[in-house]
Amino acid sequence: MRLEQPLTKLYYSIGEIAEIFGVNTSLIRYWEKEFKNLKPNKNRNGIRKYTTKDIAEFNKIYELVKERGFTIEGARKALSDKSTVLEPPVIQEKITIEKPKSHTVVGNTEEKKVVLNRLSLLKGKLLLIKQMLNEA
Repeated sequence: MRLEQPLTKLYYSIGEIAEIFGVNTSLIRYWEKEFKNLKPNKNRNGIRKYTTKDIAEFNKIYELVKERGFTIEGARKALSDKSTVLEPPVIQEKITIEKPKSHTVVGNTEEKKVVLNRLSLLKGKLLLIKQMLNEA
């Protein structure tokens, strides 16, 4: 998620952060435990106050875990590796999967070959993405 609205306040509550990112407050608290660099200030009553720096850090974590599908451990490694670019990988070829014209099983051999070729291409791309994620 990219922050679309400018951050104008000095401090934000956990509820405001949850609303901005569309997540539960429990997820934010969980990520605070999992990621050492996500440490908001707390007042005497223990109420969390997030700065724009905290929100930027949360945004990085959100992008890795929710948008790019990293595991918690993988996101930790990616954040500790300064060379990791937080942009989604570019896939050169766009894959379109068309629905069969009828609701029955594909009938002729030529249509089966086309479907099998598309599935094979998709499998190859998924394996490539899996390998990229494992390396991260």
